[in-house]
Amino acid sequence: MAVHWPYITMQEIMSTGTKRNRSERLEVRTTPEERAVIDRAVAASGTDLTDFVVTNLTVASRRVLADRTEFPLSSEAQEAWEKVNRRRARSLTGLRKLMGRPSPFTEE
Repeated sequence: MAVHWPYITMQEIMSTGTKRNRSERLEVRTTPEERAVIDRAVAASGTDLTDFVVTNLTVASRRVLADRTEFPLSSEAQEAWEKVNRRRARSLTGLRKLMGRPSPFTEE
């Protein structure tokens, strides 16, 4: 099962203007050099440390999870998935033409 992750900039992610009520605490240890880099990035992004860290950790977490090959499904979701997969394949003329063209990534 695929997860749609739109490609948007970090600035767009961080400037949603929506403040969430955060109640969970996360503590990390860094070297002085790591902290200096993080602080510079926070300043460059125009946000605060919490928003910067939470946003970037969330983005990284979603990327890791998107690479997984197994997605447990509830019985209802599995039934819906099977229903989609039982449908007859459609003939997509445009896709067929595209796949018939030489690849721009290989030398011939």
